[in-house]
Amino acid sequence: MNRSGSSLFKVGVVTGTHGLRGDLKVRTLTSGSDSLCHARFVELRPAEGGSTQRFTPARATPHKNVMLLRLQGREDINVVQEWIGAEVWMDRADLPELDEDESYWFELEGLRVIDATLGEIGVLEEMFTTPAHDIYVVRGPFGEVLVPAVEEFIKAVDFDQALLRVDLPQGLVNLEERRDPA
Repeated sequence: MNRSGSSLFKVGVVTGTHGLRGDLKVRTLTSGSDSLCHARFVELRPAEGGSTQRFTPARATPHKNVMLLRLQGREDINVVQEWIGAEVWMDRADLPELDEDESYWFELEGLRVIDATLGEIGVLEEMFTTPAHDIYVVRGPFGEVLVPAVEEFIKAVDFDQALLRVDLPQGLVNLEERRDPA
C-alpha cells in the first residue's frame, strides 16, 4: 500500500509522439485520468538504463485515449523521441483532492484483497483500463484474478489495515488454480 511514503508516483508511460512540436503521448494508468494537467513537474524514467530527468510541463491535454504532454524547452519531435517507453512520474502534492469514497491507483496498489466468500485471494498488483471500467489485477493463491473495479464487486477499502474487501460472483475466481502457500 502506498498511501504514505514517497511523494512521487507513476502516472503513465510514454507510448509515442504526436505532431512535430514535441508532444509526448502518455498512456495513463487509469481511465479518464487528467492528473498530468495538475503537475508542476514530471519525472521521466527511461525504460532501460539512462538517467531520470525532471521537466516542467508546458501543457498537458487529453487526446483520444491518451494525454498529450509537452515539456518546456523540448518543443521539437527530434528532442523528445528518446523518451518513448519512459515511465512518467509526478508529485502527489499536485493532485486534486478526491471525494471520501475515491482513491488514486497508487493508494490501492499493494492492498490485500479479501473476498466475502473465499477469504484472501491475493494482493492488488496492477490495474488496467477497458472502455467499460478499470480492472484490478490480483495475484495470490488462486493465481491471477481480474476484478472489475465496479461498485457491485468492490465493497470497502480499509487503508488502516491495507485491505480491499470484495464480493465476487461465483466463477470469477478459478478455484482449481488454488495453490497452498509453501
